[in-house]
Amino acid sequence: MKKLLALLLCLATALVFAGCINGGTNGDSDAWDYTTEPKHEPTGVTLNVYNWGEYIDDEVLDVNAAFTYLTGIEVNYKTFENNEAMYAILSSGAAEYDVVCPSDYMMGKMISEGMMKKLNFDNIPNYRYIGEEYKNLPYDPNNEYSVPYTWGTVGIFYNSNYVSEEDVHQNWDILWNEKYKGKILMFDNPRDAFMIALQKLGYSINTTNENEWNEAYELLAKQKPLLNQYVNDGVYDMMTGEEAWIAPYYAGDANIMIYGDAGNEAIKFYIPEDGTNFFVDAWGVLKDSKHPDEAEAYINFLCRTEVAKANAEYIGYSTPHVEARKVLDPAVGENPYFYPPENVMKNTDMYLQLDDATNKIQSDLWLKLRQ
Repeated sequence: MKKLLALLLCLATALVFAGCINGGTNGDSDAWDYTTEPKHEPTGVTLNVYNWGEYIDDEVLDVNAAFTYLTGIEVNYKTFENNEAMYAILSSGAAEYDVVCPSDYMMGKMISEGMMKKLNFDNIPNYRYIGEEYKNLPYDPNNEYSVPYTWGTVGIFYNSNYVSEEDVHQNWDILWNEKYKGKILMFDNPRDAFMIALQKLGYSINTTNENEWNEAYELLAKQKPLLNQYVNDGVYDMMTGEEAWIAPYYAGDANIMIYGDAGNEAIKFYIPEDGTNFFVDAWGVLKDSKHPDEAEAYINFLCRTEVAKANAEYIGYSTPHVEARKVLDPAVGENPYFYPPENVMKNTDMYLQLDDATNKIQSDLWLKLRQ
């Protein structure tokens, strides 16, 4: 799908602080050539950005190159594989970053631990394009620290050449189906893995009941012999190469697994009817950032309509940006994998920040499982 999409046409706009770009087109044209706008002289500032892998348009539009061209701010861009790995790096002080994109529950944890800086929304005027339904969510109830970037659901990818539709409609139970032993993958992170087990048991994905966590552990331990392996980003190659046939993962990654250059069109996606996780990934500025104004300029740039559209079409994850949603390529904007119907969304739940005691239970059980 990455190759489907044309560049977005420029609408000349005023530059805000350090070249932070305001507004954007509302889709009257199909391509944006940012080089028709004035090129900003180098500022001498390098912004350290920490994001998920495969989570920005670096090919069709090349968002970071556009930002540097228009603002004069260089971008040192690094990626992480999961929230826990990102948190471990940042909390240890092993690396210094300015702006970061955690998932909802991890953003909440980092806010509560004083790791995030309150945003100056005067530097983020494009925040007005973010839909109201993505604001005032539990991880940042007063919208002081974060700006939503993407949202999505967790579901099951399966290879329709090998997996029957009847089995798929077992919902999460298919991940314990012995018929597919050795062809099943599982998340290699505790929050998502335990979410599935808790959903299968009919418990809240945010439970603080230790007995329910222990039941979920037993269920995951029972599943372990059926797995090919635990994976995160490795899911792409294993599913497209048909080394594995079934994997829970994030809906937006259909863009890579099914529609991408190396995608496999035999792969389908199913959102279990008995419930799943609805998540939001959001940008924020770290408290110790040396360049907070430039970091806010970067977040504002990502909220420009042309940029939000390009990112949503390139990475496949759902956008909370109201104007970008209106002008998405129909292959993305009308795809129920990325924008599920209301009857599906009503059965989703968002992760909440777990208390310290529950986090320790989860961590200890995960370590025990992965031994």
